[in-house]
Amino acid sequence: MRRVVAFIWIVACFCSCQPKQSAEQKDLLVKVNDRALSRADLKAALPSRLSSADSLIWAESFIKQWIKDKLVYDVALQNLTNTDKQEIDQLVDAYRHSLVRYRYQEQLVKERLSANISEEEMRRFYETNAKDFTLDQNLIKGLFLKIPVDAPNLTDVKKWYRSSAEPEIEKIEKYSVQNAAVYEYFYDKWISFGDVMATIPLKITDEENFLRTHSFIETADSNFCYLLNIKEYILKGDVAPFEYAHTQVLDMLVNQHKIQFLRDFEEELYNDAIRGGDVVFPAEQP
Repeated sequence: MRRVVAFIWIVACFCSCQPKQSAEQKDLLVKVNDRALSRADLKAALPSRLSSADSLIWAESFIKQWIKDKLVYDVALQNLTNTDKQEIDQLVDAYRHSLVRYRYQEQLVKERLSANISEEEMRRFYETNAKDFTLDQNLIKGLFLKIPVDAPNLTDVKKWYRSSAEPEIEKIEKYSVQNAAVYEYFYDKWISFGDVMATIPLKITDEENFLRTHSFIETADSNFCYLLNIKEYILKGDVAPFEYAHTQVLDMLVNQHKIQFLRDFEEELYNDAIRGGDVVFPAEQP
C-alpha cells in the first residue's frame, strides 16, 4: 500500500510543483510522446463506489496500463508496412461511414417514422396481434401511501385511502404534502404490482390469489405505515391493455415499416440529388 500511495503522491506532486504552470499543465498526469493523460481523464474512468485505498490501487494500474498501451501502439505503428496502414485506414473509414449512417438513420426513424404512425393504426395492430401482448407480470391501478407511524391523524388517512372519491383524494393530497414520505396516485394508469410490493414490507407468495381476494393492503414496520388501495388489476398471462402496451406496439410498427421507410428515403434523396446536379456522371457528358 505504501508503494501505491507513494506512486500517486509523486505523480500529483510532480504535476503541482512545476513553476508557472497553466491550468492545462496542472491537469496533466503523464505524457507519452504526443499523447497525454489528464486528471480529468483519470477521474472520468474511475469506477464508482471504490474505497480510497482501492481507488489508489486502481489509479496506479490504470496509469501504468495507459502508458503501456501507448508505447505498444507507437512500436506497432513504426513496424507496420504502408500497405497495412492503408488497409487499417480503409477499415476505420468504412466503420466511421457505417456508424454515421446508422446513427442518422436511427434518428430519422425515431423522429419521422414514429410521428407518422397514428393512434388508429396502432390500435388496429394491437387488436389484430393481441396474443403478442400477453402480460408477464400482474398490473394494478390504485393509490399508495407511505407515512411515518408518528404522523398526525393517521386514523383519518386509513379511512380516506379506501375511497377513490374526489373529496377523499383531495384530503389525501393535502395531507401528503406535509406528512407522507411517498404518495403515488395511479388510478389512471397501470403499473406493476411487483414494483409496488417491492416497497412494502409484506411477503406475498401467490400474487394472483391475493389480488383476487384483496382490495387493500395496510401494514407497518417500526418507522412507516404502508397503505395500498387496489382499484383494478389484470393478471399475468392476460392480454396487456392498449395503454400499457402502447410503447411496445409503437416499437413493433416502427420495426415493421423501417426497411421500406429507409428505402423510400434513400430513393428520394437520390432523385433530389440527380435533379439538383449534385450527382454527376462525367462519362455521360457530351
